[in-house]
Formats: sequence, structure tokens, C-alpha cells
Amino acid sequence: KRSRRRKGRKQKEMERGEGRGGVFSDVTTMVGNTPVVKISDRLTPPGVEVYAKCEFYNPLSSVKDRLAVAIIEDAEAKGLLKPGDTVVEATSGNTGIAIAMVCAQRGYRCVILMAETFSVERRKLMRMLGAKVIITPKAGKGIGMVRKAEELCAKHGWYQAHQFETEANWKFHEKTTGPEIINDFDKAGLKLTHWVTGYGTGGTFHGAGKALKAALPNLKIVLAEPEPAQILKSGVKTERNADGGPKGTHPAFASHPIQGWTPDFVPLVLEQAPADLADQLFPVPAPKAIETSKLLAQTQGILTGISGGGTMYAALQTAKTAEPGSVILAMLPDTGERYLST
Repeated sequence: KRSRRRKGRKQKEMERGEGRGGVFSDVTTMVGNTPVVKISDRLTPPGVEVYAKCEFYNPLSSVKDRLAVAIIEDAEAKGLLKPGDTVVEATSGNTGIAIAMVCAQRGYRCVILMAETFSVERRKLMRMLGAKVIITPKAGKGIGMVRKAEELCAKHGWYQAHQFETEANWKFHEKTTGPEIINDFDKAGLKLTHWVTGYGTGGTFHGAGKALKAALPNLKIVLAEPEPAQILKSGVKTERNADGGPKGTHPAFASHPIQGWTPDFVPLVLEQAPADLADQLFPVPAPKAIETSKLLAQTQGILTGISGGGTMYAALQTAKTAEPGSVILAMLPDTGERYLST
């Protein structure tokens, strides 16, 4: 029987009752420093180790909390936001929840544009946080909600977050997410060999990927995308407006149920990542993403969303062909509680 932990390997685990060593000044300071947890051999093939970085440990339960803090703090530093201003964004949900959280804490008004295909739970959470949520028609896809956001900003002079275009997005991941991974594996005495992630805006992949490759040049980065919407594999670039936003739907896009992954265009944040950053593109069948999300819940007690299931599916498939002794990390972007109605 395989050991659940390699002999001689030391890993500090916080003792219950220790506390956090201090107090937080506000909810936004709780963003980041999310834990990495080992996936047991009930899911992983022999001879390799698979880990998950649990981004649902952020205060509003997704990786997009990092993005929201990055965007708002960048706008404040540039003098683009003042008390009482309105922040607008088009989102599949997690970014909207995160921006609503930061706006609530900072005292800004928040308006979110969201296509009707995304889960009802997300709308309710944003409204609970004080945001106004405007639902756009399913037929308009991601482009439709972006266009509506642009229209409202032009009409009212509101601030648009531009999550798909802003450099603040990937730079925050380069500063936080990547170094967190490097430090945690180093302290655990583990040599990370593979990093697996999907993409929504591309910020995690671009920023954390840059930091990881700089520190670990031999690291293999696996970038997953939905099998029905392999827009990166197509090699077709997205036509852009002057602000970097997309002009229209990508020809290789098809609807898929992996919410938060792969909008119907290539985000500028993703396009501007180094061309050789990903070592492999991995297509994920949507049913496998859903199935793996359920398996994580039922075999590990880890409740993550469909995108987390998709990323873990890609990681487990990578593990099957990886060299013995490989150490693989998958990103789990959010909690599964936002998908129970879908």
C-alpha cells in the first residue's frame, strides 16, 4: 500500500488553535496566500504526486478576488477612482462577486453585466454585496455583456474595470500567486515539475506562469481549454478595438458549460503572454470537467467548481504519462457552491 506522505518529507501544517498570528485591517487584505493540498491516491496514479491550489480560500471564494483587488488598487493609484464613483464590469460571475466585495469595502457603487447563461447563485451573491446586476441575452455571449458595459460607461462616465485587457491583472498574479506556489513547494521540500491551469482572462496563466518559469525553468506548464472551444489551438487571433477589447466572437468558439473558462474571444491579457509560456495545450471535454469536480468532492472532500474539475482532469491525465517522481499542481479557481443549480 502506498504511503500517503513520503518518508522524511517535512511540511509545516498550522496547528489548530494557533490562529493567524495577528488580525486583518479589512477584507481585501485577506486575499491571497491560499493553501496547497495533496490529492490522495484514491484519484492519482502511482509514482507521482498531485496537488491543488485552493483559490476558494480567498474571502469571496475565488481566484477573482485577486483580480478585483488588483484592478481597484491600480485605478486608485492612477487617480481614476474617487469616493462615490461607479465601477462597471462584464463577467461570468466570479469577477463580479469579487469587484462587488472590493467596492463594498471601499465605498464605490458597482454595476455588473452578466449573460443569462451563468448561474443564479452568482447573481444573488453580487446583489447581496450591493451590486446592481444587469442580465444580457444568451445570444450575445461574452461579447454582448462587454458591449453593454461599454455603452453604460460611455453614457454615464462610469469606470470600466477591463479585466480582459488590464496589465494590473497578470502583474498581480506575477507578484502573488506565482511566488506563493514557489515558496510553499520550496518549504515543503518538493520539486514542482508540472503546473496545470485553465484560463478565463488569462491573468493567472500569464502572471503566475511568468513567475514560475523564471524560478523553475524546467517546469512544464499545461494550459487547459474546453474541447468545444479550442480558440488557442486554432491559432486564429482575435480582432481588436482600439482599447484592446474584442471586435467580435472568435470563429473557433462554441458554447460550453465550463463557466469562467474561455470566453468567445482571446483576451488581450492572454494574448500578451509570452508565446512559449505554455508547453502544452490540453483540451478538456466538458463532461469530464463536471465528473472530476464531483470526484474531488466525493473522494477528497474538496468542493470546487466545473473549471476546477476541468483543471484537475487535465492534471490527472498529465500524471498518467508523467515521469515517476513528478510533482503536479492544479489550480482550483473557485468553490462548487456556485454551480449547484446548473
